[in-house]
Amino acid sequence: MNKEVMILTGAGQIGMAIARRMGYGMKIVVGDRSEENANAICTTMNNAGFDAVPFHMDLSSRESILSLIAEAQKYGEISMLVNAAGVSPSQASIETILRVDLYGTAVLLEEVGKVIKSGGTGVTISSQSGHRMPALTPEQDRMLATTPPEELLSLDMLHPENINDTLHAYQMAKHCNVKRVMAEAVKWGERGARINSISPGIIVTPLAIDEFNGPRGDFYKNMFAKCPAGRPGTADEVANVAELLMRPQGAFITGADFLIDGGATASYFYGSLKPNAK
Repeated sequence: MNKEVMILTGAGQIGMAIARRMGYGMKIVVGDRSEENANAICTTMNNAGFDAVPFHMDLSSRESILSLIAEAQKYGEISMLVNAAGVSPSQASIETILRVDLYGTAVLLEEVGKVIKSGGTGVTISSQSGHRMPALTPEQDRMLATTPPEELLSLDMLHPENINDTLHAYQMAKHCNVKRVMAEAVKWGERGARINSISPGIIVTPLAIDEFNGPRGDFYKNMFAKCPAGRPGTADEVANVAELLMRPQGAFITGADFLIDGGATASYFYGSLKPNAK
């Protein structure tokens, strides 16, 4: 018997928290570049009564994304997408960040949008970092939102010589994610489906711990210590927002981005986290 299918990309704590909240009764296809991580998440979920299967995939490859979608369709109609895949500034090069976080997300949203079931929903995990970079021009935003994915990395603003460092690459990628969600929401809407993004702040996950121990570790620790919430967040708090967006209660929400960072961005612009603030 066919089931409704959730595609989960990124076998990490945030993706699993959302899948556990939303995926009961569904077939959950867990795609990740690390077979070990995908198997571990599936084992944890299946031991808790879910129906999850791992799939080896590479978000930076359109061919791999199409293979993931084809695998998911073997089990039934795709009705949910949770994209929590990506790499962080301390984990990868400028080129890899742009290829995975920016290009790969654009392809995934485009291709799932072609087959998502009427009434289907999706969320993609962006980042507070995209909210802290200087504003781009309306034309630059339009190009990030609408340029065909295969042409995205050829845009002048994304040429390596115009990217300062891996943090800048990450900020550009996450800003692009938000703009792509807006543009894709129009297309998804033609199928009666919705897509939104969530921009978490410091959430305690293995990826975040890499950042705490990386070259910007003190910056991140200072950020959550001085943000209004006074602490980092948890994956389940991100899942709280995803649940609203993906359930009928969020039926009027699409093409939106939800910043969930304990007030760190507010403090960055207007509080003690503001650069050069005393």
